[in-house]
Amino acid sequence: MRYQLYYWPTIQGRGEFVRLALEAGGADYIDIARAEGGMERMMHLMQGEDVARPPFAPPFLKAGDLLIGQTAAILRHLGPPLGLAPQDEAGRIWADQLQLTISDFLVEAHDTHHPIAAGLYYEDQKPEAARRAADFLKARAPKHLGWFERILERNGSGWLIGHTPNYPDLSLFQMVEGLRYAFPKAMARLEQDVPRVVKLRDAVAGLPRIEAYLASPRRIPFNQQGIFRRYPELDG
Repeated sequence: MRYQLYYWPTIQGRGEFVRLALEAGGADYIDIARAEGGMERMMHLMQGEDVARPPFAPPFLKAGDLLIGQTAAILRHLGPPLGLAPQDEAGRIWADQLQLTISDFLVEAHDTHHPIAAGLYYEDQKPEAARRAADFLKARAPKHLGWFERILERNGSGWLIGHTPNYPDLSLFQMVEGLRYAFPKAMARLEQDVPRVVKLRDAVAGLPRIEAYLASPRRIPFNQQGIFRRYPELDG
């Protein structure tokens, strides 16, 4: 099957979690909006009257006759055929829980620079962003990272589930990469308390397919339009 991924063509954002799974699983896929005419195709699927179940927003994935929205739902679908999910039901549910927790973590990271409204510029909410970022770095990021550290310690294999990488491992890698971009000073401090999370990040980066992807033009660089943004004044 050739998968069709629909996401904004100039940012990593939520689509990057799906890209990492497709790349790690060696999937045949096309990043539609990065091709000629792709944005028009993406908008049609969201707004077209002939689409029975239109997705709310990117990312969404076309897999055969299925049109799947929401990052966690896409990854839940992709995990088994790409060899990135446990084979047993309990393991698949656990993978889903891990991914949804990462989704919560991601929203909190985004809200450090847009705490009032996504429709406002960062410059319109700088005082509030400073307060939100300070709390995120003091309380919320350590809580999330510490929880994943404990999960890794209990599992004991270096991965979050079982003895092989699964899609939540790829997503946790992306969280660490994004936080390193947005908060390099704070992460240098926070990472001292989560060595297993750091080791997992390094292990994912060393997977042959991921290593090749990260070195390729398919990997969009972090920038100031994505979920992770670098504002030095927020990096407490």
